[in-house]
Amino acid sequence: MNPLNPKKLLLTKWTVLKPVAKQKHFLVKRVIQPEWPTDPIEWVELEAVFSKATRDIAWRELQDDGVWRQGWV
Repeated sequence: MNPLNPKKLLLTKWTVLKPVAKQKHFLVKRVIQPEWPTDPIEWVELEAVFSKATRDIAWRELQDDGVWRQGWV
C-alpha cells in the first residue's frame, strides 16, 4: 500500500474486510485537527455509507491491510 498522508485523507473511500452490522463502506468525513497546530494529526471521522453512522478512528489504523482496503471493493 502507498504511504498515507493524513492531510490528504478527506473524502477518501475505504472498505472494511470484515463488515459489522452491514457497515462495509466508509468515507472519511472529517480530519480531526489537534488542539495545538504544531501537533500531528491523529484522528479522522469515518461515516458509514449504508447507515450514515460516524465513528472516530486513528488514521494510522487505515494502513492495516488486514482490516482496510482503500476504495470501495
